[in-house]
Amino acid sequence: MRSTTVQTGTLYAILFAISSVHMLNDTMQAVVSALFPILQKSLLLSYGQIGWIAFTLNMTSSVMQPLVGFFSDKRPSPWMLPVGMGMSLLGMAGLAYAPSFWLVLLAVVFVGIGSAVFHPEGSRVVFFAAGGRRALAQSIYQVGGNTGSS
Repeated sequence: MRSTTVQTGTLYAILFAISSVHMLNDTMQAVVSALFPILQKSLLLSYGQIGWIAFTLNMTSSVMQPLVGFFSDKRPSPWMLPVGMGMSLLGMAGLAYAPSFWLVLLAVVFVGIGSAVFHPEGSRVVFFAAGGRRALAQSIYQVGGNTGSS
């Protein structure tokens, strides 16, 4: 007969791992804003076009996040974590090679959607790894995100 053990404590290795991924995810978002002067100079963009890039990033990452969370609550999907990060990776690669404003905008959509997909599932992982220390677990996760944003 096989015995099964149930982990009831806080899984710090998982918390620090998901916090590190949160840092990477939020760093990718911060890179878009950091690229504004370079994009403006290399593609001869107007301030209006830079504003559209910022608007697109914020709409896809922040506004879509609750929508993804709504669907993810009904049907948990652990595969969404690597898919979200993969979409962000495609967006970053697109930013590196985008020859025009419209392709920059498309790349930013991928970065934003990747972030919107990552956050709800990342929070679910934190919840499961927290054990009885949910506030500490959420704080560890947030520190990763805040570090990435800065």
